[in-house]
Amino acid sequence: MTGEFEMTEPLRIDIVSDVMCPWCVIGYRQLSTALDATGTPHEIHWHPFELNPQMPPEGQNTREHIMEKYGSTPEQSEQSRQQMKALGDSLGFEFAWAEDSRMHNTFNTHQLLHWAGTQGRMHDLKQALFTAHFTERRNLSDNDVLADIAAEIGLDRTEAEAVLADQRFANEVRGAEQFWQQQGISGVPAIVFDRKHLVTGAQGVENYTSILNQLAEMRG
Repeated sequence: MTGEFEMTEPLRIDIVSDVMCPWCVIGYRQLSTALDATGTPHEIHWHPFELNPQMPPEGQNTREHIMEKYGSTPEQSEQSRQQMKALGDSLGFEFAWAEDSRMHNTFNTHQLLHWAGTQGRMHDLKQALFTAHFTERRNLSDNDVLADIAAEIGLDRTEAEAVLADQRFANEVRGAEQFWQQQGISGVPAIVFDRKHLVTGAQGVENYTSILNQLAEMRG
């Protein structure tokens, strides 16, 4: 722990993200590394964002989707994948890209995360979903798969199935998504420190460390 860190209360960190977003994994892991290195007391709050709200239930091949959405070539797509894989490896996270990797509609995953949050388990489920999608290439469009993942971290599978079936948290998730859009968030990851300082994208461990040190000094 560095000498200048004397925060008397945890630093609030709001992270707007989607489980389909590889840079959200990388950005969070970089931030987490910086938090550990600086010994910053903190509390993380995750918030929903859908990269592809119009994505059909069957999803779409990831490479095809990226090429359509951003106009990238197959070579650029592969280069980006290798860059993300190297960053993931350095942060202890495995991106297991494959030709059949798919993007999925994530509205139900956000509802499940909201439910997990009512039990103080949103963070744990978020990490499990990142791993399920990027490392294990599981189908997050499938409610049975989502219920399985919830059960694997100790949540009640039957209740998870019910949450997904009756869509009881649909309005809350839509409201949260709209709130962050109204704050000007149009891309993720978007990280807000102390309810005031917005940082977008995966900034790297050194930059996050610098940000945390500056915030500690401001809190003084």
